[in-house]
Amino acid sequence: MLNTKNLKFSYKYQDFFIFIGLLLWIAIFNTYSLTNNIWLSYVSCILALGFCLLPIFIFSFAKARLKNRLSKKHYAIYWGICFLIALPLFTLIAFYLQIVKLDDSFFTLTALAAVSLELMLIANQYYQKKVQHIKWIKKIGLENAVLITIILLAATISVMAVSSLDNPVYQRKGFRLVGFEFDIKLLLHNFGTFLGFFSQFLIMYLCGYLLFLINSRLLVSKILKEKGLFVYLLSLSATVAVLYPLLAQLLILLPINTVFGRSIFVNNPFELENAFGAFAIMLISLPVVLALQWGKQNNRILALEKEKSQTELDLLKQQLNPHFFFNTLNNLYALSLQKSDKTPESILQLSELMRYTIYKGQEKTVKLSQELDYINDYIQLQQIRLHKTLHFEFEKQVTNNQIDIAPLLLIVLIENAFKHGIEPAEDAATLKLSLISNDTTLIFSCENSFDPEEVNEIKGIGIDNLRKRLELIYPGRYTLEITTIADIFKAELKLKLT
Repeated sequence: MLNTKNLKFSYKYQDFFIFIGLLLWIAIFNTYSLTNNIWLSYVSCILALGFCLLPIFIFSFAKARLKNRLSKKHYAIYWGICFLIALPLFTLIAFYLQIVKLDDSFFTLTALAAVSLELMLIANQYYQKKVQHIKWIKKIGLENAVLITIILLAATISVMAVSSLDNPVYQRKGFRLVGFEFDIKLLLHNFGTFLGFFSQFLIMYLCGYLLFLINSRLLVSKILKEKGLFVYLLSLSATVAVLYPLLAQLLILLPINTVFGRSIFVNNPFELENAFGAFAIMLISLPVVLALQWGKQNNRILALEKEKSQTELDLLKQQLNPHFFFNTLNNLYALSLQKSDKTPESILQLSELMRYTIYKGQEKTVKLSQELDYINDYIQLQQIRLHKTLHFEFEKQVTNNQIDIAPLLLIVLIENAFKHGIEPAEDAATLKLSLISNDTTLIFSCENSFDPEEVNEIKGIGIDNLRKRLELIYPGRYTLEITTIADIFKAELKLKLT
């Protein structure tokens, strides 16, 4: 079996591999008709066009790394330099060097093909992220997509058939051809004929669609899955034997069968040619049907995994929130015993913290600025109730405080520092926080003093829950490093946000 690292590697360089395939196919089309020096011509063509496409190969090879490290604006600049400046420049150089004797337009067409392929990859990526998740598109499914394609195909051929009527170019010794024509005037003038053609062509294609549906919903999903290949083939043979004479007779009776001068279908519905056609439709559609079944099963598995992950995440949040409430209520209780003038202010801060935890904590993401306000309020509340000196520093290097992050991640490290390091300390304690972030990366470190004898407690349930949440929310996109030097405990969290 392929391990996760191999899969990640293949996805990382997928676009690079696709562009290699484009280069090889262009070289193949340039070589397949030759009779002499075939391999030499093939390799020479690859070298010449490979130099032409060198900027694209370099860019596609580094694409995944660039997306992770650069903002969208900077990535777009790199993309423009590659495809709008470097590619035309290398194309001109390859053209003038004439490494291999190729047609003058060959280099230009190769560059245009590469740009077109890149635009298609971008469009596909946009579809995967945005379009395919739209509810009405998700409801279409493969079967409905095939049906829509059949309707459009029947309409297109009917339009061409009407547009080709009485055109001598498409008359061939007693029969007519359907030409690649589109005449709106003829279509409107013969709209009744168009409807007749459309309905009959649609019936023809729907007969094949019926075989496809039976294969998809019954033979593959039930018989092949439960009874095996041998029973499936026998059932397929029996289905064709029952249906093909009936469908063939229906198609023979259609008026369009003789409209074009010769019968499209032979007059005998039991002709074995009709049976071969039915077998061909069902066997050719088998890979599509299997892919459809696999897709449904895979989506079901992914939905179950997502539901399981969300359930685990909710349970981890439920473990986090009571722990936080317990600590903060203890803080408030201590202030009330002291009859401190800061009690009302602390109650207000506590209510804000609880409101954030209850409402914002249930959201998938919050703004970094909101999380920082929450952290500042928490630390102020802790400083009010402490009876010891706290040397506190918070260094921030934030280029954009409006980036989205998962809520209540950073606070876990700070809570852990107070609970296991600062609060038990007999004398002065230290707490140093550092936050460095840009549009793609966030690095947060929490450094505090602690009693080295309690090192096992400081790595308690809070840190374990944090790791589990990170694995669910940022799988493969985080590192959490815990280090202890003398009486200093340091936790550093690195997140890849995109």
